[in-house]
Formats: sequence, C-alpha cells, structure tokens
Amino acid sequence: MDAVIETDDDERSEVRRDAQRPGSLRSGPGSPDRGDARRWFPGKLRGVSVARRRSTESPGFLARVDRWQAGHPAVGFPFAVVKKFVDDDAAGLGVRVAYWGFFSVFSLLLAFVSILGFAFQGDPSFQQQVLDSTLGLMPVIGPQISGNVGSLTGSGIALAVGLVGALWTGLGVTVAMGVALDRIWAVERVDRSGFVRSRLRGLLVLASIGVFTVASTAAVGVATDGSSGSTLGQVLSFVAAAGIDLVVFLASFRLLTAAPVTTREVLPGAAVAAACWLALQAVGGIYVTQVLKGSSQTYGGFAAVIGLLAWLLIAAEITLMAAEVNVVLARRLWPRSLGGELRAADERTMREAAESERRDRRQRITVTFEEEEAAADEEDRGEGTA
Repeated sequence: MDAVIETDDDERSEVRRDAQRPGSLRSGPGSPDRGDARRWFPGKLRGVSVARRRSTESPGFLARVDRWQAGHPAVGFPFAVVKKFVDDDAAGLGVRVAYWGFFSVFSLLLAFVSILGFAFQGDPSFQQQVLDSTLGLMPVIGPQISGNVGSLTGSGIALAVGLVGALWTGLGVTVAMGVALDRIWAVERVDRSGFVRSRLRGLLVLASIGVFTVASTAAVGVATDGSSGSTLGQVLSFVAAAGIDLVVFLASFRLLTAAPVTTREVLPGAAVAAACWLALQAVGGIYVTQVLKGSSQTYGGFAAVIGLLAWLLIAAEITLMAAEVNVVLARRLWPRSLGGELRAADERTMREAAESERRDRRQRITVTFEEEEAAADEEDRGEGTA
C-alpha cells in the first residue's frame, strides 16, 4: 500500500526525504499506520489516501484451471463433492462405518434369519429365497458366509432375549452411519440424536430394509413362477436388487441423520449410491477375489475376514461420497476454489463446519473471513472520517 500524507509546505520537503529512509511512510512493508502518522505530525495531518496496486501479471496455470472448472458445472460439481468429502474427513468416517459394519453384519443376519424362521415357519423354501436375495447383495462374501448363518432357537423368552441382543449389536453400523451423516450435513452437536433416539432410527431403517427385501423377493417369485433361471427371472431379479439398494439408501440418508432433510433432497445421492452399489456387486467382487487370492496362503481362514473388511470399506466410502452429493446439491456448495480466493461456497462450507461444533444452546459461534474484516475496517474508517 502507498500512504500519501498531506502536510504544511514547510514540512513537505522533510516528508520527501524521510520517505526514502527504511521505516518511513513510503518504505513499503513495515510502514507505520495512520495512527503513527498522526503522532509524527500532530495537528498537521489532513487526510490519508490508500491505493492498492493491481497486479499486471497474467494469471497462472492453476488460476486458469480454477476459472475453467468454476464455469463448467460438469467438472466443478464433482470437484466440489470430492473437496467436501476431504473437508469432512469422510474417509475416516468410512473406516468407522466399515469397522462397525464388520461387527454388525453377522448379528443382523442372525436376527434376520430368526425373524424369517418365525414369520414363515411353514415355508422354508421362501425363507431360503429371501436369505439368498439378501446375501446376493454382498458379492463373494455372501456365498462364503451363507453356510455359517444360523438362527436363534429356544424358548420364547430365550429367543426374545437373543433377538434383542443380536439387534442391539447390529445397530452399531446404523449409529456409525448416523454420526457420519450428521457430520456431512453439518448438524450442530446440540441437535444430533442422542443414545436412544439414534438407535430407534436405526431400528426403523432395518425394519424398512427387511420388509422391502421380503416384499421384493415375493414379487419376483410370483412374477417368474419359480423359473428363476429364465431371462425374465434374471431381469426381475436385477430390478429387485436395484430397488432394494435404492430403498436401503433412501431410508438410510433420510432417517439416520438429524438434519431436516426431505426425500427429494436425498434421492439423487441414493440413486448414485444404488448405481455404484450395483457396480460394486458386479466389479467389486473382482477386487475382493484378488484380496482373498493373495491372502489365503498367508492368513489361511482369516483371508475371508480380510476380504469382508475390504468390501465393507469400499461400500462405506462409496455410500458417504453419495451422501456428499446430496449436501452439495441441496445447499449449492459449488463451485469451489482450487486454492485461490475463497468463493461463496467455500465460505459457507467452512462456516457451517465451524458452527456445527456448537455443544450448548447458550453457545454462539461467529465465523468471519479476512475479506469481511477488511471491509468492516474500511467502513469504520469511512464513518470516522465523516
């Protein structure tokens, strides 16, 4: 910045000579501010004018790429999704979801098979069809664990206690997913679901998934009349699998978060997640097979565990990336900056992330940025001069 000090005629020559010395008003960095000038020339200062030097340099490569991606939504939107995924540390949240998913999958399957056995005890073939449809959602891993899934037996009280215990253990993955979704939607800590409410939401999601899985399996069975190997049976099975995936993600994105979201707001991410899940079922099995192939000689029976963890981690990361799509679309958090000046979407994202840390309703969190502070200071100086 250049500061021009207007003084009486007898002092102007002294100012010019002083401006060439280090630390003077025109010496560049380290120049005294307006208050210092007043102390140097008490009663003589009539005004200070400040001018910003505009750079004449051409924008660099990164700046050009930044402007290009901001002007092309087909590029700027995916970049905004990925950047928010990184900002939210969603990769770490996905690890947590995969961890709890590993401990929950067997408990949930045990509870699911037990409920099937109780509800359809007169039709074991239909029970097997529903179980096969459920395990079919987990490529490679499903066939490996299908022979190890049993059901709870015993008296009514023992069965009820075992079922409640299995469901309680299985709710770990829904709680972890709820925490991740609250973080992604920037829900304030004071508004997030508590211990009981989060588990009730998880039960509602699991019940929705179970009911739709049974209904879709029954519909496919009636439409194909038992000819599951026919072309019609394969098409209907694929449609049923896609429908189950869509309902799973709709219910999860809509019910597991405390954010006031609508079904319309979470539908795009649910559709993306369902499509990616189908691709994971078709292609992801190749990766898991390679993991099992490379690990079986070293870890033996634990190779299946490694494959299950790898598959769960991929599925969790894809799910959270799809959840980010919902947030960026619903709140129009794009385009984002590549590293230059902050855009409105950058400021809103960082403001919401900071405000989400509010832990008490009496607490107030205010977020400001350098540009806002500079504008406020300039306005204060203008009012003082007036």
